[in-house]
Amino acid sequence: MLSREQALAALGVSDEALKKAVRRLVEKRRLAVPRRGFYVIVPVEYREVGAPPPSWFIDALMKFHDQPYYVGILSAAALQGAAHQQPQEFQVVTSAQLRPVVAGRSRIRFFRKCHIERTPTVGIKTETGAMNVSRPEATALDLLRYLEAAGHLGHVVTVLAELAERLDALRLADIAKAEGDLSNAQRLGYLLEQVGAGEVAGALAEWIASQRPRFVALRPGHPSRRAPKVARWRVVVNERVEAET
Repeated sequence: MLSREQALAALGVSDEALKKAVRRLVEKRRLAVPRRGFYVIVPVEYREVGAPPPSWFIDALMKFHDQPYYVGILSAAALQGAAHQQPQEFQVVTSAQLRPVVAGRSRIRFFRKCHIERTPTVGIKTETGAMNVSRPEATALDLLRYLEAAGHLGHVVTVLAELAERLDALRLADIAKAEGDLSNAQRLGYLLEQVGAGEVAGALAEWIASQRPRFVALRPGHPSRRAPKVARWRVVVNERVEAET
């Protein structure tokens, strides 16, 4: 991976000569250009698909954008062993509004989060270095925060059932407090209980009770009149949720 400036300095050619060279290499599938001015060398084994996996270059790409980031939502869940089905896109959370990236057959989609520094991450080794990935507890919260990206509640429940064994009860509550997303913490607690992981959500329930929150709809934007209420989580269950098989 290298930037336009790095390529110019390394090759000692003019800007026009570099453009022509890049076009030739892209046509031969020896180079991918996910962003203008950012180049990814394509190894022989990936030339048929047009680019190596996003995990190979996401860290360099985000440094190119000069933005903090972490691999999150379904992509993080898959890396953490909760992959009911392989995500159709590589999902990255960052502090800026960035357009999606297409590199070969891969698509990278970006999601904006204010105060991204409050979300704990871990470094995971890749073939070319390392990348930042949200901790499992933060991943669980993001599945509700970015529900559209996660698919639907049935899919979220399925992923949570697989992710639950990796969750630490105290860390989950601490992250929910730090991020301050009370509504989605309520929804997450309810869903964890539904998949038999109520013990993991114990500390979260204590924190939620101390906040005395209003009731929130399990499925935002859907009718909730006459829907049953769960007092422990202060959740209006306006959608029946079942895990996918």
